[in-house]
Amino acid sequence: MSLWVILTLAAAALQTLRFMLQKQLRGAGLSTGGATFARFLFAAPVAACVAMLALAATGTALPRPAPAFWGYVAMGGLAQIVATMLTVALFQLRNFAVGVAFTKTETVQVALFSALFLAEAVGGVGWLAIALGFAGVLLLSKAPARGSRLLGRPALYGIAAGALFGLSAIGYRGATLELMPLPFLIRALLALAAATALQTVAMAGWLAWREKGEIARVLARWRRTALVGLTGMLGSLGWFAAFALQNAAYVRALGQIEIVFTLLASALVFRERLSPREAAGMALVVASVVVIVLTFG
Repeated sequence: MSLWVILTLAAAALQTLRFMLQKQLRGAGLSTGGATFARFLFAAPVAACVAMLALAATGTALPRPAPAFWGYVAMGGLAQIVATMLTVALFQLRNFAVGVAFTKTETVQVALFSALFLAEAVGGVGWLAIALGFAGVLLLSKAPARGSRLLGRPALYGIAAGALFGLSAIGYRGATLELMPLPFLIRALLALAAATALQTVAMAGWLAWREKGEIARVLARWRRTALVGLTGMLGSLGWFAAFALQNAAYVRALGQIEIVFTLLASALVFRERLSPREAAGMALVVASVVVIVLTFG
């Protein structure tokens, strides 16, 4: 099994754990913005320190990346923040299930953006795997209420969020490629450190403007929020390292296994039963993962 496959699976598992921790933070009196900010605030310094230690340990000089690197970092980091906000906004809408389903177009859009921005086309087998995973995720998505419109604000939010998540993946892949020929782990660490620093500054500015006092609440709960930052940093490192090694479309398609991890945790930890629809969706996602691993892993 290829290293990028192992890294992607580990990243998906860690992201599932981070989401569970962030859910607990909401119960601790933090807003969605505060819980998101906690991830970046504590991840940024850790990522920077680990990157510097890796450079020192390998005797690698701190590179001076081209402007394109910073462009990719900004595209990836800011697109991820806005996509997350759009997804959160969906939960305030009555027909949010329709929009959430449309966010799952991310994998298809990543494949298109990968060809457009990075000249990395996806072959026929790759498209088959993406289609299987997409169909499975749609089955796993909550069904829209009877009479819900398929077009409208929820759908637009969902498509926009999916596109921005896709641009985020391409931005991170592009940033790691700009640091060639450094070793893949050094490239991943430097890109991660730059992205989390940018996101910390951007989120701090947003909270200071829109949610006064929230930054202080995050800092006051540092014992709980720091764990979110640590798991978020480790998960992001897995994604960045995988992007440094493989086409972002294949990484994101394989990463859909995260939703299976979430459902398994729900069934095993919270004793919630899976419906036949969910079981069918999981089977399609797993089939997509098997195709990707056997073909590209």
